[in-house]
Amino acid sequence: MPYIPSSRQYSVVTATRRSRGGSEVRGGSDDSPLLFEPLTLDAVPRIRPFLELAKARTCDFSIGGLLMWSEYFNYTYSIYKDTLYIKGVTEDDVTRPAFSLPVGASSLSESLDVLKDYCRSHGCMPLVFSAVPEMYVEQLRSLGAADISMLDDWGDYLYEAQSLATLSGKKLGKKRNHVNRFMLDNPDYLFEPMTSAMVSEVREFYSQIHLPFSKPVLADIEREQVMCVLDNLDRYCFEGAVLSVPDQGIVAFTLGEVIGDTLYTHIEKIDHLVAGAGETVNKLFAEMMIARHPDLRYINREEDVGDPGLRRAKESYHPVAVLSKYNVEMG
Repeated sequence: MPYIPSSRQYSVVTATRRSRGGSEVRGGSDDSPLLFEPLTLDAVPRIRPFLELAKARTCDFSIGGLLMWSEYFNYTYSIYKDTLYIKGVTEDDVTRPAFSLPVGASSLSESLDVLKDYCRSHGCMPLVFSAVPEMYVEQLRSLGAADISMLDDWGDYLYEAQSLATLSGKKLGKKRNHVNRFMLDNPDYLFEPMTSAMVSEVREFYSQIHLPFSKPVLADIEREQVMCVLDNLDRYCFEGAVLSVPDQGIVAFTLGEVIGDTLYTHIEKIDHLVAGAGETVNKLFAEMMIARHPDLRYINREEDVGDPGLRRAKESYHPVAVLSKYNVEMG
């Protein structure tokens, strides 16, 4: 069953053709059965069963990966013949319409025919898929892919869950030292699961911390999306945790979701002036989630989006894989 990654990434967005009410404006003769609707929180109950079919473990195929950037990238979705279709734009050219690989009852070949009919009816040929996991590239090639290009900077960093929970081994010795330093400096630290009652305090913490991101426009967008998640925490159904110390209050928080055997860490915010806070919240959250989900095997900490600091931080935890993604244009 094909995997459906989304086109969620951090680029400057351009508007798609919309009616005033937010529904799709059709162009040309419309022989397609697909009717795309805005991808909002109201869609979560409908799309979640399809997301749980994901096999490639890339973050694009998760509630957070889709919903956190849905408005910014104008994501829309359609369900036809028990198959989920998602439309957006490519990661590297947001003026270019693109689709995710459909997932559901239809075969990939059948889904391609449906999407080609849609593109012909709406003047958006050729059909382009974006954020395609590497494991599906050859299948698309066999179905007539005309151009395949890797999306640099968008590979997801995948880790062994037990490795992040224990920090065992020589390679992670420095991480253990940072955690030990934090615990020595803050013997009365408190690590607890995040609840709705904590949201106000978490928002206050996040509004005051500096965002160490080399792309300030994107950092501002991300801040807005994180605030939106906090405001709708119950509807997102994320699991999270908060790390605090007596004299400063909150020094870090994190939020993610579990799909299958993988935890997707969508949000992790830290006061970088507090030594070891980042390593500690990372380790303790992995421990907590393994305890809650005994079948958890992997943790996806998402992309580095070309940011040198993020790349160094993610590489320093020694991922078991970096999950490459591709743009694929069909012939």
